[in-house]
Amino acid sequence: MTQFIIHLHKTCEGGGVNSRASSCVASSLVRKFDHFPPAILHALGQAAVGLSISDIETSITGKDLEASLPTLGAVHGWNADQASAIINKLLLSGYQIPDGQSLAKLGSLVAGLNSSTLRNLSPKVILEAIKLPEFVQQMVTLPSTLKMIFVEKISSSVGHPADLVKYIPDALASYIPKSLLVFGEEKPNIQDLNSKTWTPEQAAVFFSDVIKAEPDFSRLSQSVLQGFTCAAASETEAERFQELAKVMKKKNVKLGEDQLSCLVKLVTLHGIPKDLDSYPKDLLLFLSPSDYAETGSCVQYFTHIGEANLDVLQRESSQRKQLLLEALACLKIPGTQINEENAEILGHLVCDLGGEYIRSSGGNLLKQLSQCGSFLPDQEEAIRSVISSGNTTFGPPVAWSAFTLSELSGLIPVFDHSILQKIPKNALTLWLKNFAHDSPLSREQLGTIVEELLPTRHKRADAGCPPGKQITEMVLDDDTMPIHYPPKELHACLKNVSLENHLSQILTYPFSVEQLAVLKTHLDETYPDGYPERLLPKLDSLLSFVTPADISKWKITSADTLAGLLESQPPNEQASGIINRYVGLGNALGATALKAIGTKYVCLLNETELNKIDSNSLKMVYLDPSACSQPTKNILYAKAKHAFSGQHYAIPAYYELIEPYLGGAPAEDLRALSRDNVNMKVSTLAKLRRDSLMSLTPSEVRGLLGLNLRDLPEWQNTSPIREWIRMQKQPELDELNIGLTGGTQEGYINIVTPKFQTPSSASLGTVAMALHLLPALLISLVMMSILS
Repeated sequence: MTQFIIHLHKTCEGGGVNSRASSCVASSLVRKFDHFPPAILHALGQAAVGLSISDIETSITGKDLEASLPTLGAVHGWNADQASAIINKLLLSGYQIPDGQSLAKLGSLVAGLNSSTLRNLSPKVILEAIKLPEFVQQMVTLPSTLKMIFVEKISSSVGHPADLVKYIPDALASYIPKSLLVFGEEKPNIQDLNSKTWTPEQAAVFFSDVIKAEPDFSRLSQSVLQGFTCAAASETEAERFQELAKVMKKKNVKLGEDQLSCLVKLVTLHGIPKDLDSYPKDLLLFLSPSDYAETGSCVQYFTHIGEANLDVLQRESSQRKQLLLEALACLKIPGTQINEENAEILGHLVCDLGGEYIRSSGGNLLKQLSQCGSFLPDQEEAIRSVISSGNTTFGPPVAWSAFTLSELSGLIPVFDHSILQKIPKNALTLWLKNFAHDSPLSREQLGTIVEELLPTRHKRADAGCPPGKQITEMVLDDDTMPIHYPPKELHACLKNVSLENHLSQILTYPFSVEQLAVLKTHLDETYPDGYPERLLPKLDSLLSFVTPADISKWKITSADTLAGLLESQPPNEQASGIINRYVGLGNALGATALKAIGTKYVCLLNETELNKIDSNSLKMVYLDPSACSQPTKNILYAKAKHAFSGQHYAIPAYYELIEPYLGGAPAEDLRALSRDNVNMKVSTLAKLRRDSLMSLTPSEVRGLLGLNLRDLPEWQNTSPIREWIRMQKQPELDELNIGLTGGTQEGYINIVTPKFQTPSSASLGTVAMALHLLPALLISLVMMSILS
């Protein structure tokens, strides 16, 4: 038996154990055997990953599956449908999970557990299983929904943050809610924190506790260091931040714009350091060539800038524009032509060059441009012009190979039909097969490539599936399937094919828009009364084709189904319909549902839905409603304040939890924060509730902003900061010593001019009466001011 399987491996794909070879081996065995007893499954080993859903459901008994668990649980690469099919059959045949050993025995198949089964397990079973190293290894590949449930189970049994950090497997650490990582009076175990991978938002909550507990910053992990916050600046001496910044460079810590902006203030508190090369390159984005003068030349400065993460700054920000202008001046580039040497120096700054530079420089910029994340329309047009000319080191598109496409993969989304049609079809096909997986292109962008490869001649609508094109299990397992089935053929060949057990897999393939529409039509024909709930989380890229009428037929009975639907990030219109359908069926907006909704969709919730949120659920999620309407911000702030009230004693951890919700905070709460050294960002100040902001004094704003006060002048001409300044007394603004102007001078008062309706919408008599009374009103206000 074993020799036969070895022979099959050699026959299929030259003996490899990739997914196609495994499918080939499994399908060959299906033709030879009626069922798969443990002996055959053991002989298959890793190749068992090629078993089809129908093989699992019809050719293996539940008893044989349980007997083969040691083998099947060691197989890696199961897709969600395979793992789910095996687990469901095991459970239906009577498999029990009474303890940690039984759970761990599932091995890689644990990803096939459904949410309800996992939630019904005792926390004790989970805690036993995660103590077994072989089981912990399986946590990495779990779907996010299961990871969250594991975290909920573990955290419900652990009383202290330090214990939670100690016991949680690294693969689950990033799923711990921020509110559970507030140490307060408890001292964190630095070694345990260093051994886990955290999100920046998580690390920000405990960063202040860490720097108080750890004197040697070099002992902190990259993951912990990325949690640096300006609010933590008040917890340690300013001089130590230069040491911290140097450690960050050594450990290649990535920080965001607000973090870097704060860190550079601390580093330069007593002047510009002479050894700027010892600091993270990204800090230089907030300095200038003159600041760098004592360290090196402007060319060296812009060489570092070119290697920095330019995306830290907003694309059209004045800082980025100024950096580019200064770089061009430093390199003495008078015109718009840039040679390869200067392109190397500019590095990421090339991404900001206008179309005229790209055209004039020919192919000199293509290498750097291929690293850019996105382009403006003018840049895209220029890139297409340069590529189409053929006057580059890559030659004309008609001469390109799959390797050429691999080198230019970052530019492929810019290519239009006129370029794509010139590229040899075999080069495109080979690139899709061998290089597409490692490219930065999305599934949708790859779909446009597939569209170019499909024949342009359409067959008659009544033509059936061509001979040899029948869609089998092997066809469905082939990720190059889209290039072999034009839309009309795909529709014809899908007849009598069930996609239910393959939908998750095939929707990762690069189907064109037309092909996706065919798949949607096929599902509509299969389920005319609405898709079954088990299918909903698998819809993925088909969601954009879904109509309100479709959604009205769905039975969304669990938060996990909602999470599966929203994980695909459908457009707001579809997402709103899905959320309304979920709530309309009487489901609660608990922690799982709120995690699914997240910041992306929280603004879609109406007042009724918002009021149904349990405050305790907010402890388990991260939401940022700063882009929502004021009523939404007000409701969520009140709930967040109640949820995090237990952490109020732990500043700045409390501030990290409440900061996203401050757009709904009343003035009295902001005044309390102004006494807590929170170092609020000016961008947060600008998003505060308007009436709350207007009632704050300059000294209270100073208390809120702290180190960030010096950033306020950059915002003084933008609303609502501009209006706040106008309402303040100029002498009080002068006390801030940051050059703010526009406040009220001594002896003057600000009078808000009454807004009258125009004659077209109010009677002229009413307007005349208002104008007649205005002088008396003004005299009264002045007299009151003098007498007071």
